[in-house]
Amino acid sequence: MSHVHILGIGGTFMAGVAVLAQAAGHRVSGQDGPLYPPMSEVLADAGIALSTTDDLSPEADQADSIIIGNALSRGHPAVEAVLERRLRYTSGPAWLAEHVLKDRWVIAIAGTHGKTTTASLVAWLLEAAGLEPGFLIGGQPGNFQSSARLGKPPFFVIEADEYDTAFFDKRSKFIHFHPDTLVLNNLEFDHADIFTDLAAIEQQFQHLIRTVPGNGGIVVNADDLALTRVLEQGCWSRLIPFGLQADGPGALTPATPHWQLGDTPFTPPLPGVHNAKNTAAAILAVRDAGVPLAASVPALSDFAGIRRRLERVGGSNGISVFDDFAHHPTAIAATLAALGEKAKRGRLIAVLEPRSNTMRAGVHAATLAPALQAADRVYMLVTPHLDWDVSAALAPLGARANTATTVTDLIAAISDWARPGDRIVVMSNGAFEGIHGRLLDALAKREHSD
Repeated sequence: MSHVHILGIGGTFMAGVAVLAQAAGHRVSGQDGPLYPPMSEVLADAGIALSTTDDLSPEADQADSIIIGNALSRGHPAVEAVLERRLRYTSGPAWLAEHVLKDRWVIAIAGTHGKTTTASLVAWLLEAAGLEPGFLIGGQPGNFQSSARLGKPPFFVIEADEYDTAFFDKRSKFIHFHPDTLVLNNLEFDHADIFTDLAAIEQQFQHLIRTVPGNGGIVVNADDLALTRVLEQGCWSRLIPFGLQADGPGALTPATPHWQLGDTPFTPPLPGVHNAKNTAAAILAVRDAGVPLAASVPALSDFAGIRRRLERVGGSNGISVFDDFAHHPTAIAATLAALGEKAKRGRLIAVLEPRSNTMRAGVHAATLAPALQAADRVYMLVTPHLDWDVSAALAPLGARANTATTVTDLIAAISDWARPGDRIVVMSNGAFEGIHGRLLDALAKREHSD
């Protein structure tokens, strides 16, 4: 049994790699900064030992291999120690490709939005068909106990991220995965810290397409112009288009009370047009793996959702609080639209932490207010690291827009304004200083004092 030590073990991808390595019989240790749910819980449930230190843990010196996550760069004390001591190291995607994926039918889910939801749906539909797939998903699917498992051959479902692999490998992670079935959900500009423009991301997606074998299938959103441009650069695999503009089996048609995929009616398990597309992509991906629509469509009703994807975390005094991972204007707008579909009464309150590198840089400042238009009230955390004019960006929202410089002040303002029947959706790709539980506590205290 070899010993694997993981630097940056708390990331969604790296925590999954840790779980898979342990399941494959390796001894696993790791280190990272402060961890937060759901990955902190995933690692704790797996019983994986870890330390929260920037210096290289003593465990690393005894390891047979060190896996370095892409969140760690040159200058990080642990990275510098690995290089100075000439310890053997690799990246998470490269380790996964060599030790897990090489003998599997890989179903990879790529795109700017919807990867976690679609990957979770694919894994569940395969599971419901009795195929017990392996998977590595960047979130916690409700139908499974962990975000990653080895499963049984041949199928392995993986969330295929376009972010870079490691400080020493600047290719997108998904280049390592060599999928047999590839889902391309959508493509927009994101990750401004590593990509100069949308064309640079499109190039990485074209590289991904070049890794799919000729007999492999590419399930692609026909409504997405950027993906159309990518395919025009070359495609050597079977195309399986879906969407509102697609023809044939992948034609997606809104209907009441169901949607229609080709000639087959289905009910998306999550609200919103974007989730109807995610569901259609998942159905077509598992059909490419041999699961007929007649088997997968009924299983949708038992899909249990995903942590932090429109997850209702609690309520007090008739006010519901939801948690969502949205951190890009398109995802923010889709989340608010989906909650609007669910609304019967009350107001919609959006709470936003602009935490991603792209949002912190202000790349999406001009599109932020339009993305928030569906909210009756907007509260945004403004910290010193935001290098753009937040007031100007939110000005189109008028008096609906509110900002605070601390989470404590944000909670006080929200709890003071909210009233029974309101829905509060908290949107961030981080822990947001535990705002969800703190907000529920504040609402409960107000209820008791009223």
